[in-house]
Amino acid sequence: MPRILLHSCCGPCTLYPLQKLREGNWVVHPFFYNPFIQPYQELSRRIEAFEQVVEKTSARAILRKDYDLEGFFREVVFRESRRCHYCYSVRLNAAARTAKKSRMDAFTTTLLYSKHQNHELICSIAQEASIRNGIPFHYEDFRLGRAEGQSRARSLGIYRQQYCGCIYSEKERFTPRDDPGPEEGKE
Repeated sequence: MPRILLHSCCGPCTLYPLQKLREGNWVVHPFFYNPFIQPYQELSRRIEAFEQVVEKTSARAILRKDYDLEGFFREVVFRESRRCHYCYSVRLNAAARTAKKSRMDAFTTTLLYSKHQNHELICSIAQEASIRNGIPFHYEDFRLGRAEGQSRARSLGIYRQQYCGCIYSEKERFTPRDDPGPEEGKE
């Protein structure tokens, strides 16, 4: 059976893509690599949730616990609008390199599971990583199983985060939107 590396952004988002890929006769190796999750305690909670999913699904996983807070800020300060591009690029290129080095047949990502992520940008960056690293990118729209995956995460008691990962996304998630921003109030 073909082997695929599944870049996993977190435990809950891994459940449905892992199941779907297994149903497609892939041997799936979840790969946790998310060095920009902030603050560090949040990263620790997500690693723990990923480890719980791996245990509950009997998956053979690859776990990288890198934390590059300074590198993230060096790249995104004054370029905040491009922060997701940078974050996706780093993680998807690492996934492609790891898949190639591990002699997988392809790689994919749980980023394709979230309705909050930029699906087209993820696919574009993943295709570039595929070409650059000489490993096929397997596209599948995992958003179709989002409700099922989230329900399963709840039933298993897996920690479900409230924001993507960086403090900018945390701000966007929790800042009240009552007042229009400087651009929103203009006609």
